[in-house]
Amino acid sequence: MAVLKSRNQLRVRRHARIRKELVGTAQRPRLSVFRSLHHVYAQVIDDATGQTLVAASTREKNVANGLASRSSAAAAQRVGTIVAERAKEKGISRVVFDRGGYKYHGRIKALADAARSAGLEF
Repeated sequence: MAVLKSRNQLRVRRHARIRKELVGTAQRPRLSVFRSLHHVYAQVIDDATGQTLVAASTREKNVANGLASRSSAAAAQRVGTIVAERAKEKGISRVVFDRGGYKYHGRIKALADAARSAGLEF
């Protein structure tokens, strides 16, 4: 008899499978994305040292100001733009995109497109 898995368990399994191949370095750190029901988070991570270099999320007051919803595609766009601007300030221009086991669709795609248009290469 097959055991039913939750959506999150399946996502975590996909993410682990992706992470086997995807590694962020000092020259090209990893842009990791997480979305919850209420918020969108993005981090630029150097996996060699295990440090988060830059982060942005809709939980920050200055990011969420003026948004109708903190969990919308518009919110994800704002997070993508801000994380890209913060990365550029730190001298980071190229990253590896880690979609976190989510489909490249909706909020994830909106965040990625906004980060690209703000100057990050991936």
